[in-house]
Amino acid sequence: MEVYLFGIIGFLVVVLLMALGVIFSNKPIKGSCGGLNALFGKGSCEICGDRSRCEKKKS
Repeated sequence: MEVYLFGIIGFLVVVLLMALGVIFSNKPIKGSCGGLNALFGKGSCEICGDRSRCEKKKS
């Protein structure tokens, strides 16, 4: 039983450290501005808000 407890606590500590790393890195989320809106040309990018940046990367 103790092994399971230490395993769960260890896993939660690792997840917490990864979350803190993302929060304190203060960088925008990277990735493509894809999805269904990009296929049909509707609206702006939900992630970065700038569709022109995505179009520049494609070409």
